[in-house]
Amino acid sequence: MNSLTEENYLKALFILADEKGEAGVNELSKRLEIKMPTVNSMMKKLADKKLVHYESYKPLRLTEKGKKEAGLIIRKHRLTEMFLVEKMGFGWEEVHEIAEQIEHIQSPAFFDKMDAMLGYPKVDPHGSPIPDKSGKIVWKQYNKLSSCKPGEIVRLAAVIDSATDFLTYLNSRELKLGLKIKIRTIEPFDGSMTVSYSRFQSVTLSNTVTERLLVEQVQ
Repeated sequence: MNSLTEENYLKALFILADEKGEAGVNELSKRLEIKMPTVNSMMKKLADKKLVHYESYKPLRLTEKGKKEAGLIIRKHRLTEMFLVEKMGFGWEEVHEIAEQIEHIQSPAFFDKMDAMLGYPKVDPHGSPIPDKSGKIVWKQYNKLSSCKPGEIVRLAAVIDSATDFLTYLNSRELKLGLKIKIRTIEPFDGSMTVSYSRFQSVTLSNTVTERLLVEQVQ
């Protein structure tokens, strides 16, 4: 059984990993807001447990065992977020911190029951995929809204940033998953985009926002 701290490291490393499955010690240090010597010390400990491939001055990689452990932690987190939204009425901007606490419960049966009560969802309230019971994730390919062109109609599928202030901003604009968005115009200077959706005929979204919204093509 891994400690709460070890689980946080595994999850952070999994999320940070690039296409090669690697992440730097410095990246991990910044994400966790922990000093690099402490991170290095933990990596040695996780390497001893066969969870991480660790060599000095080289990128970090999770082992297959480490990927499974990390995937299961993320599964618990995302199932919890979905349960809080769907069954308890929390807003999608409220659930992250609560899920951070609940994800460390060591009871597979608890989360299996949660999964069944939700009808076995594939994604969490932010559109991120929920790993299966073996810790594997099926990724879907989405485009950033910022890459779309005028005239296109897309469906909001996920958000890259689940920070409370960003989600609160989206709430204020009535932007939610599943919404169809039509791109009207794009400002060449700063990439800001004028769109229409729902009851809104003309809403301007900054490039900071459109970079954080993932969409799928409708037409």
